[in-house]
Amino acid sequence: MATPMSFAPGFRYALLVVVAAWLGASLLWEQELKAQSAGAQVKNLAQRVDGHDWPDFLGPSRDSKSQETGILTKWPARGLPLVWSHDLGVGYGIGAISRGRYFQFDRFGNVARIYCLQSETGRELWKFEYPCEYEDMLGYNNGPRCSPVVDGERLYAFGVEGMLHCLRVTDGKLLWKRDTANDYGVVQNFFGVGSTPIVVGDLLIAMIGGSPSDSPHVYSGRVQGDGSGIVAFDKFTGKEKYRLSDELASYSSPICRRVGDRLWCFAFARGGLLGFEPQAGKLDFHFPWRSAKLESVNAATPIIVGDSVFITETYGPGSAMLRVQPGNCDVVWQDDERSRDKAMMAHWNTPIYHDGYIYASSGRHTANAELRCIRASDGEVQWSEPGLTRCSLLYADGHLICLSEDGALRLLRATPEKFDEVSEMIPRDGAGLDRLLEYPAWAAPVLSHGLLYVRGKSKLLCFELIPQR
Repeated sequence: MATPMSFAPGFRYALLVVVAAWLGASLLWEQELKAQSAGAQVKNLAQRVDGHDWPDFLGPSRDSKSQETGILTKWPARGLPLVWSHDLGVGYGIGAISRGRYFQFDRFGNVARIYCLQSETGRELWKFEYPCEYEDMLGYNNGPRCSPVVDGERLYAFGVEGMLHCLRVTDGKLLWKRDTANDYGVVQNFFGVGSTPIVVGDLLIAMIGGSPSDSPHVYSGRVQGDGSGIVAFDKFTGKEKYRLSDELASYSSPICRRVGDRLWCFAFARGGLLGFEPQAGKLDFHFPWRSAKLESVNAATPIIVGDSVFITETYGPGSAMLRVQPGNCDVVWQDDERSRDKAMMAHWNTPIYHDGYIYASSGRHTANAELRCIRASDGEVQWSEPGLTRCSLLYADGHLICLSEDGALRLLRATPEKFDEVSEMIPRDGAGLDRLLEYPAWAAPVLSHGLLYVRGKSKLLCFELIPQR
């Protein structure tokens, strides 16, 4: 009988990568089930029983992949059935879903609002507001960039100005708050706070990036960290449990996954990737990866591929695949810094790994962005499709749901063989005239209990992607 160790080395490595990736993702889904169990006393308002909640940024495993099946692949001429829609405030993020509740975070005037809707009807259940006077340095909108995070009975929201709130999911009651900008001396960067914290056990781990009180303006290019690049808070009280790294904050969100025999957390900070043990806060390595351009940012969330981590940015260096082990990391492959020909240069959109390949929109600007598929093992480009503008992806049931920043939705087969479009729709009003999703539609789609949630500049739409059985 053949065993994994009796196969050819290349196949054996690929098999081990697949098994390790499956185990890591399964552990995160198990963690989500435990969180749901902890919040079981919270009444479930949902009527749709099939499927899963989506309580975190990019889903329970933070990789924009859904385990739900049975999606509609042949979309009607007028598009998927619209279940409900809701007018939004100012912001870039999309919501989280737990036990029949949809949580959204936007800004209305000089007030930041965290509010709860019934996930299947859009009916508002409660709202929590606080004053916000943030002004973006480069003229982008002044609303939140982060998604809410649900953990059992608690909801966490990290505002663009640095206010971190913990609320009760049932009624929005404030449980605790932290002014991280004030507490840690955060020098406002170009686009405010944009890294969504993550819950790990009894900790809420956030990218903070504080500086000494006498730090210069961000445009000086001389802002230094003071050891609070990553801060872990007690998720019940907001009390600091540990801090690590002199890194500054980026717009990439941390991700935790079991690799080998231990749990890891990876944070793609301002200057590079941090790998650390999340319970004790022990740093394993720092891998520098940043463009020399002052106004560059790292924004895509790292992707876990077996025992390796994939990072990508769009301002210069491009992409790298790193194999990790306690205490350090080794380069599997990386883009040549001297070459303009990069494997992948994702901007704010997080890539998706599936069956040995990575899919993402590559390119800094609307006009030059290409949807691309690369081989994870060496970065070789399999296909590249221009003309879609910058787009965000969601994987479900063998397909990629692709939301372009102009509001167009496409369904693609997740295959390395070619760009394979199955269906397309441009959501429009009842008269079929005006687009319902205005630019910029930058948030990745969400799939929960068969319902597909997408947002544009000022509207949230909920479609039925999986019919009820």
